Amino acid sequence: MQGGAPMSRAAFALLLALAAAPALALQALGVKLGADEGDVRKALPNAICKALEWKTDAADRRCDDARVQFAGTRARLTAYLKAGAVQAIDLRINTRDMESVKRHLRQVYGTPKSEGTEVIPRGEKGERRVFKMLWESGADRAAFTAPESSQRAGLSIWRGNFDIEIYRVR
Repeated sequence: MQGGAPMSRAAFALLLALAAAPALALQALGVKLGADEGDVRKALPNAICKALEWKTDAADRRCDDARVQFAGTRARLTAYLKAGAVQAIDLRINTRDMESVKRHLRQVYGTPKSEGTEVIPRGEKGERRVFKMLWESGADRAAFTAPESSQRAGLSIWRGNFDIEIYRVR
């Protein structure tokens, strides 16, 4: 570093970890984990924010926008908030745009912790195949999933156990 003390290895490692955090990947949309509803409305002026339709400990409000651009493709976004802060973000895209989205995610997040197609046996219905990519950074997670026979793929970004708690009705 010019004009100052060299950066310690610990500080450099922390900067790398922060740069790879999944929550930062959606900064281009202006929505990230921990943002408040005002930040969401500023970034997504067409978003409709309202109380969540069911009672859960994971969130109490949601903001939806069906007109966002992500990785060069049209997407639908839902941000889930609890006590005024974004706890999770879901993006839904058409699977025909999957390859460009995968390239974009690798550029933004880096190499995923895991990537592959999961084969789920379903007895007489035959197997179900789902492509998955997963990133982790501390308590933050990002998962891209695309069922093989579906027209819709999704990117979910969340903190903690949001993915388990969101549909646990209280």
